[in-house]
Amino acid sequence: MVTQRSTVIALLSLIALPFALIAACDKVPLLAPTGTVISLIPVTPAGVSLNSEVTIIATVIENGAASAGSGTGTGTTPTSRSGAGTPVQNGTLISFTTTLGRIEPSEARTHNGQVSVKLISGGASGTATITAFSGGASSTTQLKIGTAGVKTVLLTTTPQALGASGGTVQVVATVTDDGGNPISGVPVTFATDKGSVSPSTATTDGNGNATATLTTSATAKVTATAGTISSAAATVTVNSRALAGFSASPTATSAGTPVTFTVTPAAGANLSNVRVDFGDGSSQNLGAISAAQTVPHAYNASGNYTATATATDVSGDAGTLSTTVIIGSLPVTLSASSPSPLVNTPVTFTVGGIGTAQIDHFEWTLDDGTGPFTTTAAQLTHTFTQRGAKNIHVDVFGVGGGKLGSANTAVSVN
Repeated sequence: MVTQRSTVIALLSLIALPFALIAACDKVPLLAPTGTVISLIPVTPAGVSLNSEVTIIATVIENGAASAGSGTGTGTTPTSRSGAGTPVQNGTLISFTTTLGRIEPSEARTHNGQVSVKLISGGASGTATITAFSGGASSTTQLKIGTAGVKTVLLTTTPQALGASGGTVQVVATVTDDGGNPISGVPVTFATDKGSVSPSTATTDGNGNATATLTTSATAKVTATAGTISSAAATVTVNSRALAGFSASPTATSAGTPVTFTVTPAAGANLSNVRVDFGDGSSQNLGAISAAQTVPHAYNASGNYTATATATDVSGDAGTLSTTVIIGSLPVTLSASSPSPLVNTPVTFTVGGIGTAQIDHFEWTLDDGTGPFTTTAAQLTHTFTQRGAKNIHVDVFGVGGGKLGSANTAVSVN
């Protein structure tokens, strides 16, 4: 009887074994197969503000080929999705790590070959190395956080000149990254060779501005430092002069977007002409102005420009004031009417982020062997004849011929 019972138990165990194996397999995560290429695309400017969130998109392509400047496995991440191969199976598990801040969630499963996570930057400055991996495939990218992302510190004073007895001046330091985008939460230290600045250290706001007050009775030079980057010295003059002020609004904007310069003559000044040089090779004469006058100007390429107003009085004496503006690329975006169009079905790509910029034309590049194409409208309709992941790139050119910005997107043709 004992022998029969043992035999029955053994048979039941053999019957239950396949079901146990199936249940165990269900718990094994689906990982990327051999030959997979992971591409990381941070949806962010060059610098990341402290205590902020940045979306990071990972595209995972099976039997893919990395874009120029990257290789399979770890290394520098391409800036756009590979055009070869096909998206990995839905539900493929991608894991993320970072050397600074944290990634939420740290694991995500693909849908149509993509996952999206967020980098939470926290309050520490530095360079975050973000890694995505699945199976034998991995890729890394780096983001500069806080003071590590500072490229330029622009210092402005209002007013730029004081009366003979001196007084107070508002000092504003604008902190931007490589693309001219403002960085918030960054400490800025002010210094002056005359008078005093209060507070001596201020933190940038959401527009990248740190504000302080200079009190002086003599001509003073003021500087501002964020991280390892210092501004050019701004001079506040304490004396009588032909011009009371020369300012720009905004002080940081995108190419193709007009900047308004305001020239203010000193009280009682008898001017014969004021000439404004915009710093890009163009200028304009305003004539004999007796009150504040504005003059708009649009820059056709990104960069830092120093505009100068030269006032000449009736006796021939001249005085100048200068101001600096930061011109960044347009925040161009590119979207598709369908992220997964069918073969031989038209899909329309639309350019966004150009605002009121003065646009001349758009140049389109596709990696399906067609083009390039040029349009005067901010749209391109195209039909793909082969399936797979396709990259689309657009360059935006201004009226003067300068490139104002560019953008990329990708679609998966089914």
